[in-house]
Amino acid sequence: MTDLSLRQTEIKALITAASRHQSAGIFNPWSQLSEMDLNPDGYLLRQERLYQHWSAENPQLVLIGEAAGYQGCRFSGIPFTSERLILEGKIPRISGHLAERISSRKRPWSEPSATIVWKTLDELGIAKSAVFFNAVPWHPEGERGPLSNRTPKTPEKKEGEPYLKCFLAVFPNVPVAALGNIASAALSALGIAHRQVRHPAYGGAMKFREGLRTLLR
Repeated sequence: MTDLSLRQTEIKALITAASRHQSAGIFNPWSQLSEMDLNPDGYLLRQERLYQHWSAENPQLVLIGEAAGYQGCRFSGIPFTSERLILEGKIPRISGHLAERISSRKRPWSEPSATIVWKTLDELGIAKSAVFFNAVPWHPEGERGPLSNRTPKTPEKKEGEPYLKCFLAVFPNVPVAALGNIASAALSALGIAHRQVRHPAYGGAMKFREGLRTLLR
């Protein structure tokens, strides 16, 4: 079995495990249907998208965030990725039926941070070889309901740890970047060497780019 095929087997197992998680106040993009899903198999399409995203032949960067967001992973199935970017053909390995719309929203979901992340990776020439995950893989729903975000609670961070550990084991010896304090703390708790970079939100785009450039030198 080749390294890639072995990794793909591990990826399938991890996606299966992550899709089984259920918790109050948490939406699981890979096993639950959203109120805006066009098709009853929307969660299966999100599983396929995540599988393709993680199937990079030569991974050069692992990017870890805090948690899935409602404008991004909740509908796209891929961390740091919006529906709009997929429809525009900007996400490597996501094409054909996987690039079709999943949500019924009049305008495809767009997430500013996702746009900055992918634009930066493209500028650095590593868009095809970067893989993403979150310290809390699923979407913590905020006070305003499903279409809002909140900071993950301590028990939710703990629930995410074994999945994060398994994900990192799939991509050994690949440089790891943490976006923000929560992601960095989760990696530190697991003893994972990484570099913390500025989250691109709230005016952090320039520092985010600089942090990634420094990491990849």
